[in-house]
Amino acid sequence: MKILIIEDEVSLQEMMTLSLRKEGYVVESAEDFHAAMDKIAGYSYDCILLDINLPGGCGLDILEHVKKIGCRADVIITSARDSIDDKVRGLELGADDYLAKPFHMAELVARIRSVARRSRNDGDMTYKAGNVSMDDVSKKVIVGGKPLTLLKKEFDILKYFLMRQGYTVDKAALAEAVWGDHIDQTDDFQFVYAQVKNLRRKLQDAGADIEIKSIYGFGYRLILPE
Repeated sequence: MKILIIEDEVSLQEMMTLSLRKEGYVVESAEDFHAAMDKIAGYSYDCILLDINLPGGCGLDILEHVKKIGCRADVIITSARDSIDDKVRGLELGADDYLAKPFHMAELVARIRSVARRSRNDGDMTYKAGNVSMDDVSKKVIVGGKPLTLLKKEFDILKYFLMRQGYTVDKAALAEAVWGDHIDQTDDFQFVYAQVKNLRRKLQDAGADIEIKSIYGFGYRLILPE
């Protein structure tokens, strides 16, 4: 899962980033209104942690923009403003949850997982294709009834494909989702090719009946059994 933290308090932003990365999330951040809008315009996210009171503008305006453009990211407001009006306004604009500061990092992680369960697969965090299934909570992959051990990036890549069955995946979009926004600063995708190659081999060796097929000049597509 890729998360954008929009928070101007640097110490809190750093604490949130560290805690969420320990949980295995890809995390990016923005410290003010305009930086946040630039991030949202240029990249895609699964979850946005949004402060209301930001330098340069209001977080609720960002929330309204996110919903207007059809962004599918879950939005959790994390704000010191604990008034009923702010909560109601945020929820009316489409926020998925509201977490008042100060909060414990464990509660933040729990809220992120809870929102993800509600919005994806009707609350089910299991992804399936052919004889392959993935439990995103336990981080387990099963192929033909037997467990398959994957490295973290291999797991993240497989999850990305399982969530986009039937779609051709651009290699740059895949790299951005798994490695983060700064990936656009490189023209070399050899590390992506290597990770996908290893994942393909492990799936084949395990007897998976799905295949990650290269689409020349663009990227990849997950091929399901006929």
